[in-house]
Amino acid sequence: MKDEDVSQYLQSNPQFFDAYAAMLAEIAIPHPYGGRTISLSERQLLALREKNRELEKKLLDMVQFTQDNAALQNRVHAFTLTLFGASGFLDVQETAARSLREMFAVPHVALHVWKGLPPSAEVLTYTNGLAKPVCTHHPAPETLGWFGEAAPLLRSFAYLPLRDGDTSLGLLVLGSEDPERFYPDMGTVFLHRIAEAVSSALRPSL
Repeated sequence: MKDEDVSQYLQSNPQFFDAYAAMLAEIAIPHPYGGRTISLSERQLLALREKNRELEKKLLDMVQFTQDNAALQNRVHAFTLTLFGASGFLDVQETAARSLREMFAVPHVALHVWKGLPPSAEVLTYTNGLAKPVCTHHPAPETLGWFGEAAPLLRSFAYLPLRDGDTSLGLLVLGSEDPERFYPDMGTVFLHRIAEAVSSALRPSL
């Protein structure tokens, strides 16, 4: 008889444990973390404690995630308020870039608005093809040069399209030397909110 057969029999016949309760109390099995043997009930207790520790860790991770998420949401809100305190086309751009560096510790920011810097056909096509912000380890066409001397050092990027409805206004690019700062599976909800805030702040000047 195979182990799987025993397991299947016990699952299909739970009354077995009632019929042989005394025998079960006498069964000794190896301790999972030592050379001695323990009773089946002790092993079950250890298993429950391990499961509780796993559940506690998951709960702590969820609490930490919630706290981090709330902190990030507050920073996005503060960024938006700061942005709308700026006046004029250039001031909005400078405020956005500075605030992203200071509030979110983004080391490199490149903001190109078509009004001041008309894009090439390739850049415009790329931007128009972005339905939402995109995080990647590979720079989009022509955009790596926007970071000047830092360009060769960058290993991850976030591309945030700026829009007025369906009309493309520009492209906001965040860069980092850390390949894990922006990655393809990264959530983009807050990046999308940042892009919307910058777009809204720019519209009156366009």
